[in-house]
Amino acid sequence: MPNSLAIEVSDLHRSFGDTKAVQGVSFEAEQGEIFSLLGPNGAGKTTTISMLSCLLRPDEGDAYIMGHSIKDDQMGVKSVLGVVPQEIALYEDLTARENLTFWGKMYGLRGADLKKRVDEVLDIIGLSDRAKERVSKYSGGMKRRVNIGVALLHKPKVIYMDEPTVGIDPQSRRNILDSVVALKDQGMTVLYTTHYMEEAQELSKHIAIMDHGKMIASGTHNELVKLVGQQTRINLTLDVSANLVQDAWESVDGVSQVIAENGTITVLVKDSNESLPLLFESASRHSARITSIDIMEPNLETVFLHLTGRALRD
Repeated sequence: MPNSLAIEVSDLHRSFGDTKAVQGVSFEAEQGEIFSLLGPNGAGKTTTISMLSCLLRPDEGDAYIMGHSIKDDQMGVKSVLGVVPQEIALYEDLTARENLTFWGKMYGLRGADLKKRVDEVLDIIGLSDRAKERVSKYSGGMKRRVNIGVALLHKPKVIYMDEPTVGIDPQSRRNILDSVVALKDQGMTVLYTTHYMEEAQELSKHIAIMDHGKMIASGTHNELVKLVGQQTRINLTLDVSANLVQDAWESVDGVSQVIAENGTITVLVKDSNESLPLLFESASRHSARITSIDIMEPNLETVFLHLTGRALRD
């Protein structure tokens, strides 16, 4: 029976001096799925991608991309892989077509095959009508789309996208997310890194959460949310310092966790309808007034908060 896994990652470790950037990361992605690595900046996502791209050699562990080892068969890995790096990797003085043509030649494409593939990629990324403009005139979102196009030139079976929507406008972000889904629909496997919870939820069946170089949870969205049970997250602000009520709120019935940060108190509760009146009563006893309330049903942000004691975007 053929292996249905596109990516098999086993116990990857990588340190830089005394800094342990990646510590024992393992996960698997099926062929033809979008798999998200979710975590804050500094979680180790880019270092993991760099190892899986054969740019960094792991200190320990191994991974197989379509059956090719990142340690023992790097040419095999590169033959099936496309990479969209976090930083834009284009020549600003060249047009989109010229950039794609240059990188196509680097992949070994030539002549009519190269021209045909460049035309196909320009259509995929929606820039056929602006292909003759210099990249320096493009918006950030358009540059990102050309960056994606470069990774698609040699028709890879697997593509990595490292934070592809950082720093772009909402419309361009929407275009990129739609293009990711389109790639999956064409049978491509996408490994997608992000610190945006809503992107991971929208795109991926399976999600792995990273923090401080470690994989702290993985599974489907529903499986991850079950880690916090049916807890609801309530964000509140007060007209006084949060420290005045934090200890008292931790003892309120139905409250499992209270975290004060950046002027906001986040409370995890079993039932907001039961706990909110008690929180108001407790605040009043401490001469504090609640000035705003935001109630959120369990989601990946709640999972991260529950597992780490911090908000995802810290």
